[in-house]
Amino acid sequence: MRIDHDALVLVADGRKMLMLRNEGDAEYPNLQVEKVDEIDNPPTREQATHAAGQASSPMGQRQHSVEQTDFHQIEEDRFAVDTAIMLQKRALANEFEKIIIVAPPQTLGEMRKHYHGTVQERLVGEIAKDLVSHPVSEIEQIVKSA
Repeated sequence: MRIDHDALVLVADGRKMLMLRNEGDAEYPNLQVEKVDEIDNPPTREQATHAAGQASSPMGQRQHSVEQTDFHQIEEDRFAVDTAIMLQKRALANEFEKIIIVAPPQTLGEMRKHYHGTVQERLVGEIAKDLVSHPVSEIEQIVKSA
């Protein structure tokens, strides 16, 4: 995938986001970290106050199990939405002309629901992979060869 000079590459998952800018050119990209954001999102078992339980209908008839709310996933989805909103603000402020977004499929799907039209117009590629823990030099090579 071509990474033009000054293009942004956003690498995110549900808890961490790296904003990289290409200081090089399309042939020899040189991604530099522009921004890092990360949230503390412990597992649901550490966030929930009670375990999932049983609910029964009146008169003790059928019992139904009640699924536990996945607070961890809710926070990951919220982080993806917040990242999409940040992209909207930066696009409307003309802080980038082109952007490539790299995220795991679930995070990418959640972000897509919230892409502003200006972000969509400037989106030149998406990669459905979790690369947030990879070194920048490796991210650069993976994006370039995608």
